[in-house]
Amino acid sequence: MNDLRFRPATGTDLSTLVRLRDDAARWMLARGVTGQWRPGELDEDHFRRVMARGEVWLAEAREGVVGAWELWWEDEAAWGPQPPVAGYVHRLMVDRSTAAPGTGRLLLEAAERRVAAVGRGRVRLDCLATNPQLNAYYRAAGYRVVGHAEGKPQPGGVAKSFTLLEKRLRAAVDG
Repeated sequence: MNDLRFRPATGTDLSTLVRLRDDAARWMLARGVTGQWRPGELDEDHFRRVMARGEVWLAEAREGVVGAWELWWEDEAAWGPQPPVAGYVHRLMVDRSTAAPGTGRLLLEAAERRVAAVGRGRVRLDCLATNPQLNAYYRAAGYRVVGHAEGKPQPGGVAKSFTLLEKRLRAAVDG
């Protein structure tokens, strides 16, 4: 796992991002996690739009791309208007066929480093309220529950309820 390299996604990575997302959705469904992601829900245009207003990152190892995540600089749909003190992690995806155990946590830590590098002292994310395993995963990574978002609109689907989680970074610049 020490050989992971992180880089911003480019237009040539769009099909890889769609594959990662769809594979992650299939993996969840195969384990009985329903109501979160569905294969075919997001296309290349989704990731292109995110790259235009935020960041999409890839994790690569010898095997190739093993994961990705989106990093937004605002998320009014879940958090409402906020001062610029946080980065918002979305769609943390791991390729379960090639990634080593613990890769998801390394991706999350890389996202936290990126947020700190731009001078923001908090990382925020939202997690489907009805997914207790994923909520526990983020709490074990140092995130704390700070609220709930009811009826957050979803791409191609019905609005859902989310747990809002936040982690203050050690070198917090915003108190």
